[in-house]
Amino acid sequence: MSRRSDEELEAATLLSGEDTLGESRVQDTSESRTLLRRLGLSFFLFGLINNVLYVIILSAALDLVPPSTPKGIIAFCNIFPALVAKLGWPYLLKGRIRYARRLIGCTAISVSGMLVVALFESLYMRLLGICLASFSSGLGELTFLQLSTRYHPPSVAGHSVGYFASGTGGAGLAGAFLWWELRGLGVRLGVGLSSVLPFVIPVTYFLILPRPDQFAGRSFPAADEDDLDNAPLTASYTALPRDDGDAAPRETELETAIKAPIALSMEDKWRLAKPMLTKYMLPLFCVYLFEYTINQGISPTLVYPVPTRETHWFMSLFIHSIRDYYPLWQLVYQSTVFLSRSSISLGLPPLPGRLLSLPAIVQGVILTTLSLESAVGLFGDAYAGLSFAFVFLLISIEGICGGLAYVNVFYRVNQEKHDTTTTTADAERAKQEREFRIGSIGLADSAGILMASLLAVPTEIELCRAQVARGKVFCQSL
Repeated sequence: MSRRSDEELEAATLLSGEDTLGESRVQDTSESRTLLRRLGLSFFLFGLINNVLYVIILSAALDLVPPSTPKGIIAFCNIFPALVAKLGWPYLLKGRIRYARRLIGCTAISVSGMLVVALFESLYMRLLGICLASFSSGLGELTFLQLSTRYHPPSVAGHSVGYFASGTGGAGLAGAFLWWELRGLGVRLGVGLSSVLPFVIPVTYFLILPRPDQFAGRSFPAADEDDLDNAPLTASYTALPRDDGDAAPRETELETAIKAPIALSMEDKWRLAKPMLTKYMLPLFCVYLFEYTINQGISPTLVYPVPTRETHWFMSLFIHSIRDYYPLWQLVYQSTVFLSRSSISLGLPPLPGRLLSLPAIVQGVILTTLSLESAVGLFGDAYAGLSFAFVFLLISIEGICGGLAYVNVFYRVNQEKHDTTTTTADAERAKQEREFRIGSIGLADSAGILMASLLAVPTEIELCRAQVARGKVFCQSL
């Protein structure tokens, strides 16, 4: 009888242990999902707020400068300082990144820039304010992408990149909508109110964003793996303290001595950057060169007669004057960019590495086709409805390709395989290498946009001349 009681007690203990283990697993899964939601929300807000001021400034270009001032100067001041930041910080600065200090600095510069635009009516002061906001946006973008490399396992790091890209896509729609609502208040009050938006970044960083060490030891779904890019999906992770000293574990004197002098040299950085020139940078550069040449140089000339309900009822829902075509093309572009940049955060698989150049090839075909449509009219002037539908489709594909190129290039760089490390010095070097890799390719998109801004003006002029030569003069009335 006693033996039977012992067996029953042992069985009960085992069942109790299994129940406890099951409850622990459920709790761990619930906590992991909560962490992922907080991480996704944080990086979405980072992307949204960091890029929304760029869009607001472009949307407000007509209101910021006198009518006689070329609007291209706004585009130049809105992109060149960002290119300087993306070129200078990853390549010239050495050592560990102090994320909290950098983001506070970005916030201060961005707010200052918008206040300068709002408070001064001088053209040169407003251009200075735009340059400050642009520099902050460029530095912020590469900083958030670098921050994503601190999260492990790779599926979590990819999660952060996907949501950041989605946020940057949403900034196009949010910025245009915000300025549409604020422009009635005037430049001073409208831009002044916009200057509070950057404060969302430090609030998110300190209050919402989970620390990288909170993901250690938890189970997460594996990142998407293909047979191409050496995607590391089971790489080991050596926990590192937070850069800013908060919640950092104590280090021995030996560890401190090892970590202190570690910094990548220019030779190290060139060694890391060289393989990415054709693999990542060139496709990204070409995509942005093609799509911004389309948006700034070709789209303004894609105008047709104002439709009537009797002839083209669908077109008449959107087009009420010649000036409505260009905003419509921009809306179509921004909407499809947002959807495609959100592809990974929506759970769609990333593009295989061998197809990363495909969006650039498609963009080149679209640029050529739209140039021909603008210059000669592929369907003839008598078929405006067919031309409208054709352009609508091509610009939608343009936006999809642009968004896919952005999110997939940075996702692939984020997921690149890195060597397993054991010592503190090796782990610190590996961390800096991952940060440099993803930060170094950011100049490719900005360089493409800058080059496109130089090509767009002569492109628009020549296409308008070609239209006038065949008797289509709508572009002259814009």
